[in-house]
Amino acid sequence: MNIIDSVTESCDLGVVGAGTMGIGIAQVAAQRGIECTVLESDSAARDRAQARLAAALAKAHERGKLDVSVEEAQARVGWTDDITDLADASLIIEAIPEIKDAKIALFSALDDVCSQETILASNTSSIPIAALASATNRPHQVVGLHFFNPVPAMPLVEVIPSLTTNEQTVSKADVFVRERLGKQTIRAKDQAGFVVNAILVPYLLSAIRSLENGVASAEDIDAGMVGGCAMPMGPLALCDMIGLDTMLFVADSLHEEYQDAATVAPSLLRRHVDAGWLGRKSGRGFYDYSNR
Repeated sequence: MNIIDSVTESCDLGVVGAGTMGIGIAQVAAQRGIECTVLESDSAARDRAQARLAAALAKAHERGKLDVSVEEAQARVGWTDDITDLADASLIIEAIPEIKDAKIALFSALDDVCSQETILASNTSSIPIAALASATNRPHQVVGLHFFNPVPAMPLVEVIPSLTTNEQTVSKADVFVRERLGKQTIRAKDQAGFVVNAILVPYLLSAIRSLENGVASAEDIDAGMVGGCAMPMGPLALCDMIGLDTMLFVADSLHEEYQDAATVAPSLLRRHVDAGWLGRKSGRGFYDYSNR
């Protein structure tokens, strides 16, 4: 079996990170009949992730989106805190927090332990793929696969080759995402924000700036964009769902690359992050979720 077949037909998938995105990717894999191993070093985070995955698969079963029992789907996902358990994976998708140094260190470690045929992919929303690839001895086999939250519901994945990624790797990753995970793909250049966030984030920052400047309340800004522009969710509610710390990191990455005034993070965003008001995950952001 050639390397394309090994990914598209009998892929052993590794996912690094058991946060929202990592668990979403693992859930999609399980629902599509793909064996997956999730690496998470924090035992408490791993326990929480297992519970979240079980609940998500149970809901998928209720909606008729599982071809097997919940227990059988859960059995498709293995859990580990040992990076060497990913050594023989055909494809590994990194989904750890958006911290550049941490991602670079992880890619270097994966490169040391994985088979020479393993493709290393990142779910980063803004860190250059070239920077991650340069930490390995296989830069031609490193690619970006940017999923969107919530992964099971959102159809799109951005496929991002760096200057050093070869076409075989890009094709292999693209085919896997489309044919095995059932997602839609678009190709993006390896530049800050790729396609979607380069367009979306300035819009979200504009909404935060409008709130900061007293243009309207958070509720009215969101209602205006939902009711007036047919957006499925208001921009400030979306920021809270994304995470305000992630929003700040992406904004700073965009501004570093483009030096565009539209990408400057408003002071209000920085103050929320300083206060630990990170959105839904912390219980408070532009809205209070403590009683929801």
